[in-house]
Amino acid sequence: MTASNPPRDESLYRPGGPPPRGAHPDSHLDSTAQLMNRITSQLGSQLSLVSLNGTRRPAAPALVLVAHGSRDPRALSTVRTLMERIRELRPHLSVRLGHIELNEPLLPDTLASLDSGQAVLVPLLLSRGYHVKHDIPEAAAAAPNVATRVAAPLGPHPLLVETLYARLVEAGWRTRMSDTARRASAVVLAAAGSRDPDAAVDTRRTAQLLAERLGVPVVPAYASAASPTVPAALRALAARGRHRVAVASYFTAPGRFATQCAEAAPWIAAEPLGDHPAMARLVLHRYDQAVATPEPSPERALASA
Repeated sequence: MTASNPPRDESLYRPGGPPPRGAHPDSHLDSTAQLMNRITSQLGSQLSLVSLNGTRRPAAPALVLVAHGSRDPRALSTVRTLMERIRELRPHLSVRLGHIELNEPLLPDTLASLDSGQAVLVPLLLSRGYHVKHDIPEAAAAAPNVATRVAAPLGPHPLLVETLYARLVEAGWRTRMSDTARRASAVVLAAAGSRDPDAAVDTRRTAQLLAERLGVPVVPAYASAASPTVPAALRALAARGRHRVAVASYFTAPGRFATQCAEAAPWIAAEPLGDHPAMARLVLHRYDQAVATPEPSPERALASA
């Protein structure tokens, strides 16, 4: 018998069977409870596909998570872990991945592999911009044999603020501080940047929500294509007497921009949003919003935020 095929303890599978030798007397009950929980979860997932009259409901549209893509291998690993979190929350839902560039599978290839049916494309992007308004809708419109909808970008949304707050605390942000420390503290919300003015509006809204949560100023800053830059925002805060400044990483995954922004931090730098559980909930929220939106007229349109 090989290591990949360990002995099967039938007492874990046969109701009423004796516990394994040397096991705690309650271990059999624990194993039975775990087994029942799995059965209940699987049964609930199957029942969700059946209507009240006993007929099978149409399959839910596939969720296609649209990531930007990065040469940093940590980005792909992070997105894949996020996908697993989404699948755990919605086990009956087909969840696929497509990239705009740099990583495989590319979005057109993912859509072509669906063959037929329906799909909701959820951008793993944090604001409105060229990718959300043009690249993704164009790829959706060109998809053969697939009825597609494009969900709103992830931000702004309170679940993003929840994630940003958690990442800052992980990095060393104190949830309680004296009035003196608070007057010296601030946060720079470091984002990728875009020439689209709507992207700046969305990022500023997230900064406002985070400032309300933290009780200190939060200044949006950008790695490219917009101003101020992260170093410029840090200098402006220092000139106002804010010398205890953290950098909050407003990126969905590690990459070149996130690394550059973190290196500029004079104090602490938070990790990117990544695979935080709130991110998985937010992806499903955007998916559900798109599914609930009435069918658009012949041409596909961006679901409203």
